[in-house]
Amino acid sequence: MQRRTLTLAAVSALAATALPGTAAWGAEAYPSKPLRLIVGFAAGGGADSLTRIIAEGLAKQLGQQVIVENRPGADGVLAAQATSSARPDGYTLLMGTNTAMVAAPTLRPTPPYDPFKAFTPISSAGQFSMFLVVPASLPVKSVNELLALVAAKPGALNSASSNSASELAMLQLLGERKVVNARYKGDMQAMTDLLGGQIHMMFTTGTLAPGFVKEGRIRALVTLLPQRSGLLPDVPTGGELGLGKLTITPWAGFFGPPGLPQAIADRLSQELQNTLKRPEVHAQLVQQGFEGYGMSPARFTEFFRTQYDAFGATVREHNVKFE
Repeated sequence: MQRRTLTLAAVSALAATALPGTAAWGAEAYPSKPLRLIVGFAAGGGADSLTRIIAEGLAKQLGQQVIVENRPGADGVLAAQATSSARPDGYTLLMGTNTAMVAAPTLRPTPPYDPFKAFTPISSAGQFSMFLVVPASLPVKSVNELLALVAAKPGALNSASSNSASELAMLQLLGERKVVNARYKGDMQAMTDLLGGQIHMMFTTGTLAPGFVKEGRIRALVTLLPQRSGLLPDVPTGGELGLGKLTITPWAGFFGPPGLPQAIADRLSQELQNTLKRPEVHAQLVQQGFEGYGMSPARFTEFFRTQYDAFGATVREHNVKFE
C-alpha cells in the first residue's frame, strides 16, 4: 500500500507540471520566463516599431521580458513559419499582419500554409490608419466625385500601391471603373509622385497622410478604419459613405503555434487587451498612425476569417496574380 501511494503521488506531480494550460498546471505558473515575439519585418520599420511599443507594455503586464525577434523576408512568411513550428507553450508569439496571414495564402499559387490550421489566433493588435488621398490639383473633393471622374475618363487616371491591401482596397472601391495602377516598393516613393501630380489616387498610411493634408497639398476622401481616425477626424469612413464593398483594411494581430492551450491563449489575449489600453501604449501607437485594440480569441478568429474571405473574393473577382 505504501509503494502504491508513493507511485500515485509521483504520477500526480508529473501531471501537474507536464500539461501547460490545464487546470492542474495552474495559470499562476505562466509565464515563468521571457517570451519571444517574432515580427516579419526589419528593425526600424513601421511594423517593428509597433511591435516594440506593444512588447514593452506587455512585459509590464506579464512581469516578464518580451523579446522582439525580427525575421524579415518573403512578406512576413518566414516569421510566420518560425512561429508555426515552435512549441505551443505560450513563449513564442507572432505579430502577424494581413500580408503574411491573408495575402500570402490567397495570392500565391502554392500557399505557404493554411493560416487557420498553422496558427492559434490570440488577439487583434489593431488596424493601420489608411486613407484614400488625391493631389490637391485633382478637381474632386469627395469619393463620389472621384468615382464620377474615373467613370468619365476610363483608363486616363492612375493609382499607386505599395502593398497588397492598398491595391485590393482600390479594386474594391473602383469596381468596374478602370484606372492604371502603378506598383511601388514603398509609400514614400508613391506619395512623392502623387504630390507631383503623376499619380492621381492612392491609399496611404496615417503616418504619411495627415501632414500633407494639413498643408493642403493632398485631400483625404475616406478612411479604411471602421471609425473615424483622430489623426484626421473630418475624413469619413466607408460605412458613413455607404461603401459596403470597402471591406479590406490593413491590420495586425497576435498568433501562437497550433495547439496552443486555450488557457494560455485566453490569458495572453486578456493581457494584450489590457496592454493596448495602457495610456502610454495608446499614445505611442496613435503617433504611429495605428488604432490599437484587442479582441478575444473567438472574436479575433471571426475577424480574421472575414478579412481572409473578403481578400480572397477580391483576388478572384479581379483575377489578381501574385508577382
